[in-house]
Amino acid sequence: MTITTDSFTVRPFTRNCQFIWGEGDHVLIGVSPGNSYFSAARITELARWASPRFTAVDFVYADLHVAAVFAALRHAPEQAARRATKELKAVRRRILAGVEAAGPPGRQIGVRALSEFSDDPVYALLHRRVQHFLATDTDEDFRKSCDRMVQQFLAPKLAAGESVTPEQRSACLDYIAAELPFFLDTPGILGVPSSVSCYHVLMPLTELLFGKGGGLRAARNQAYAVVQPEVSVAPEAPNAPEAPEAPERSATDDSRARAA
Repeated sequence: MTITTDSFTVRPFTRNCQFIWGEGDHVLIGVSPGNSYFSAARITELARWASPRFTAVDFVYADLHVAAVFAALRHAPEQAARRATKELKAVRRRILAGVEAAGPPGRQIGVRALSEFSDDPVYALLHRRVQHFLATDTDEDFRKSCDRMVQQFLAPKLAAGESVTPEQRSACLDYIAAELPFFLDTPGILGVPSSVSCYHVLMPLTELLFGKGGGLRAARNQAYAVVQPEVSVAPEAPNAPEAPEAPERSATDDSRARAA
């Protein structure tokens, strides 16, 4: 189902995602560094759009393994580190400027980097579980979906006919693995009743994470929605049908059971 609002169209991935959207507890807006879609003006639009609809709003930007990805794309280590630092400073500055320009919000709007959650026990547990699934043959579909994300991420950055190298694949999988806990169980990490993770394109992993069955699945109170401006733009690839019903178990519950 597509929900049309005053400035954005919203496509919750499942009926359960639509229900969680309607609850309006929390929205997490993921921001990719180096992606021109996330201008300060776009952040302002998103902040103004989200504030009246959700009790809590958080922007979270990816700042882990960025230098490693640049290095894998054949930048010298020093150049990769400098470029990563520059882009991360720029994306944080744009988010803060965009949120400020949105005007006095009715609610607090959080701006956080992924690295700020490294010591959070729920985030760390979920991250270890993601790494386990990437390192083993536990779920072949999960690994294939992650490989599609790597290809989608790297395709615009490679020369015509150039194949992804093992080093590039490894660096991108580390980058993706750092983001995935927030698509699995944002409520568990942030302590909110339910949450909608939003991005402007559909990730190749979405159908798997929000489908039925065993393996790595999103928590019951975790939703995903594609949120795009009403005026169509050509969004960049993420650096992530009549959809299936949401799973029955919480990703955090499964993770804790395995950890025990």
